[in-house]
Amino acid sequence: MLRLAPVLIVVLLVAPILAGLAMALMPAFGYLPALGGDSLSLDPWRALFAEPGIWRSVVVSLASGLIATAVSLAVVLLYLAAASGSRFDRWIRRLVSPLLSIPHAAAAFGLAFLIAPSGLIARLASPGLTGWERPPDLLIVQDPWGLSLIAGLVIKEIPFLLLMSLAALPQLDAERRVAMARSLGYSPTLAWWKVVVPSLYPLIRLPVFAVIAYASSVVDVAMILGPTLPPTLAVSILSWFSDPDLDMRFMASAGAILQLGVTASALAFWWGLERIVARLMRGWIARGGRRQGETGLRLTGKLWILLVTATAFVGIGGLAINSVAGFWRFPEALPESFTSAHWAQALPSLAGPIASTALIALVSTLLAATLALAALENEQRTGRRPSRALWLLYLPLIVPQIAFLFGLVVMMEQLGTRPTHALVIFGHLLFVLPYVFLSLSEAYRRFDPRWSHLALTLGASRNGAFWRVRLPMLLAPILTAMAVGVAVSIGQYLPTQLLGAGRITTVTTEAVSLAAGGNRRVIGVWALVQACLPLAGFIVAIGLPRLLWSNRRAMQGAP
Repeated sequence: MLRLAPVLIVVLLVAPILAGLAMALMPAFGYLPALGGDSLSLDPWRALFAEPGIWRSVVVSLASGLIATAVSLAVVLLYLAAASGSRFDRWIRRLVSPLLSIPHAAAAFGLAFLIAPSGLIARLASPGLTGWERPPDLLIVQDPWGLSLIAGLVIKEIPFLLLMSLAALPQLDAERRVAMARSLGYSPTLAWWKVVVPSLYPLIRLPVFAVIAYASSVVDVAMILGPTLPPTLAVSILSWFSDPDLDMRFMASAGAILQLGVTASALAFWWGLERIVARLMRGWIARGGRRQGETGLRLTGKLWILLVTATAFVGIGGLAINSVAGFWRFPEALPESFTSAHWAQALPSLAGPIASTALIALVSTLLAATLALAALENEQRTGRRPSRALWLLYLPLIVPQIAFLFGLVVMMEQLGTRPTHALVIFGHLLFVLPYVFLSLSEAYRRFDPRWSHLALTLGASRNGAFWRVRLPMLLAPILTAMAVGVAVSIGQYLPTQLLGAGRITTVTTEAVSLAAGGNRRVIGVWALVQACLPLAGFIVAIGLPRLLWSNRRAMQGAP
């Protein structure tokens, strides 16, 4: 049975995406008999290109994906070069997991409450530094150029790329490389840039591509921070798909294929940029320059990571303050009073979405962990090296969600499948499985096989060695991977909204739907709940091994 696990994972990740793209492609050219489209036509494309502001939507989507990725990658590399191995580095790494666990929508709301004209920054700076007695008439959140959208994406993608980089660094023996460069007279930061970065980037290329794909096609963050007239392309597609006029489905399909093209263009542009930067880097490395720019690079790396970390945590603090704020006149820095009335008002309506969120997250994560463990155990038993097909794990992360999920919905409607929790769980599994597998694979492969061999010599079967030796010793990394999976599931907006047809409500769908309203107190309650739910998973992942193995210190963490 274990032999089927890798095949099942590949089929599970590839088949729905290909089927979804195919079912989105046919209506894009006018063919959908259920809605009267009996022949191929270019009318959906004509309607799409005649839509006001469509090209601006395309440009904003493309630019936000590329700029957010470039800034996030630059900050991560600058930080690693400036602080690797230092006490500051260890302190920042402790904050990465909590930042990664915060859903995109919650982080976006936190940033919006921070930078809005009447947000925390304006309140703290007024009236002393600005002279403002009233909120300024400035379009900061949802600005037409997508700058606030880019900022929100950067805050969330930096922790992801940092964790991917930290996972890849052990393969490079970075400390030895830097030591050799320093023996030639290079300063620490420049040595890291010249001997580690060229080898590190190829190892994190697929995660970078995943960030580009997500940032260029994101929906929930764009609904909160992105421009509105016109919105980004992905948000427009969702509005067309949800239109009561079913004929809009044809234009929505064309838009989904266009979004696929926008993301592919962003990836192609990035690939070309890689070639240019690689050539420039070779020239820079060859020229030497053992200490030039050392101070500036070191300070920039530390300051940017501190700014991003502080912004994320202060934003979440802003959600907490708004959720209990009473009367709060601008430019007062803090509310005049605090109240629990907003929580009391929201609690009756929170129970259902929280239960639904927990059910979907736990079931999809358990399924993902089972498949990942089966595939990794099969890899260990057969002695095979990791397959090249592992890049398929990134397929659901690289293909825009709006492109293939729209086609999946069309296919489910054709089959007469009703929106249920099971269907939403299946949709979440497509995105949870890659994160769980990638989070667990490194620890599983580094597990010392001598423990299993010892169990076999004592008469245990292979299955017995797995259940009684390998699984208990890997409990901490398994639970951590599952906590990551729960966090990913909780943050999923589009799969829940489309596959659930708006009938399956989760904390994320409810929080994002409140973005159109102006009640910050209610938004603060829902966004704070959404931010805290994933933390529960990480608390269990950290606390349970320590509780179970309180008398075995070496088993309380990852081996």
